[in-house]
Amino acid sequence: MNGIIDADTHISEGAAMWALMDQAMLPRRPIMMQVPGDTWYGNRDAFWLIDGEIYPKPAGKGSFALVTPSEQSVQAGRKDSTPATREMTDIKGRLADMVKLNTAMQIVYPTLFLVYNTKDKELEVALCRAYNRFLAQACAQSGGLMKWVVVLPFQSMNVAIDEIRFAKQNGAVGVFFRGMEGDYTLDHPDLFPVYEEAQKHNMSICVHTGCGVKQVLEMFDLARNHTFGHTRVMPLLGFRDLVASEIPEKFPALRFGFLEVSASWVPFLYHHLKRSARPRPSFPKARWKFSSCKELFREYRIYVACEADEDIPYLAEYIGEDNLLIGSDYGHNDPAEEKALVQTMRSREDLPAGLVDKIMGDNPKRFYGM
Repeated sequence: MNGIIDADTHISEGAAMWALMDQAMLPRRPIMMQVPGDTWYGNRDAFWLIDGEIYPKPAGKGSFALVTPSEQSVQAGRKDSTPATREMTDIKGRLADMVKLNTAMQIVYPTLFLVYNTKDKELEVALCRAYNRFLAQACAQSGGLMKWVVVLPFQSMNVAIDEIRFAKQNGAVGVFFRGMEGDYTLDHPDLFPVYEEAQKHNMSICVHTGCGVKQVLEMFDLARNHTFGHTRVMPLLGFRDLVASEIPEKFPALRFGFLEVSASWVPFLYHHLKRSARPRPSFPKARWKFSSCKELFREYRIYVACEADEDIPYLAEYIGEDNLLIGSDYGHNDPAEEKALVQTMRSREDLPAGLVDKIMGDNPKRFYGM
C-alpha cells in the first residue's frame, strides 16, 4: 500500500499550540474551560474561551460541534487515536496510526479554524501565527510524511501574504478556505493577492467544509439543523463563485480543491452554472465554453474529494478520473471519518485498481504539488 496519500486529516488544537502565541498576545490565548456534565451541553462539556466566547458552542442558536478541546467527555475512550496523536504532540504515535491505516502520507487540516473565530484583527493574526508555527514544527518531525495547509488572517492581508511565504518554507502544500471568508466571497478581488502568492509558491487553494461567516454560523441550531447549512453548503458557494467568475483563468497555474463535502453535488452545480451562463438581458455577455464537466475540471485544474460510499464510477466518468481525491478525516470522530479507508476502497468490486490508485495516490500528489 505504499504511496497512498490521505488527502484530508485533522489536528485537534491543544494548549501546546497556544503557548506559541507572541508574548504580548499570550494573555489573550484560548483558555480551556470545563462545565459540569449535567448542563445542556451534555458530554460536550469542555471548550475554548476565545475573545469572550466559547468554541465550540455545543447547544443553542449558533451551535456547532468540534473534537477540540480533547478534554470533552465525548472524546474519552476513543480507540482510533489518542489526544496526543490528535493534537500532534505525539508524532511517532500518529505515524504508527498511519501504518495501521496503510497510508504513506497525511495532509493535515485544522479543526478550530473550521468555524469563524474573532473579529479582532490582532487576535486573529496571533491565532493564525501560533497555528502555523505549531504545524510547521510538528510536521517537521514526521520525516516528510505529514504535510499541512496554512490558515490565514484574512482581515490583515499583508500578514496573510507573509504567512503563505512562511508556510511554503516550512512544508505546507495548500491554503485553507471555507467557501466564504468574512466579508469575502471567493471571487472577491481583495483575495487576488492570496491567489497570486499561492500560485507563485505552487500551493493549492483548499476549500474545506466549514463556516467563515459569523452571521451564517449564528443562524443554525446544531440539534435541529445539524451542520448542513453553516458548514456543508459553504464550499459549494465557493465553487460556484470561483467558476462563474472565471478565477482559474486569472491564475492559470493555480489548483483548486474541495474537501470533505463529498462529490455528488458536482453534477447539480455544473448544470446550474451551464444554465446560468446563457445570454439574457440581465447578463448579455454570459457564456459557457465547456462541453462537459470533465473538461471544466481539467481546464480549471479543479479537484474534489469523494467519499468511500459514493457512486465513484459515475463520478469518475462525469468529473474525470484524474480529478478525484479522498481522505480519511483522521482525527475527527463523526460519520465523515473513514477509519478503514484503504481497506474500504480496495474491497469495492466496482472500482478498478487503477482508479483507486489514482484517487489515493496520483491525484492528491498532483493536486498538492508534490
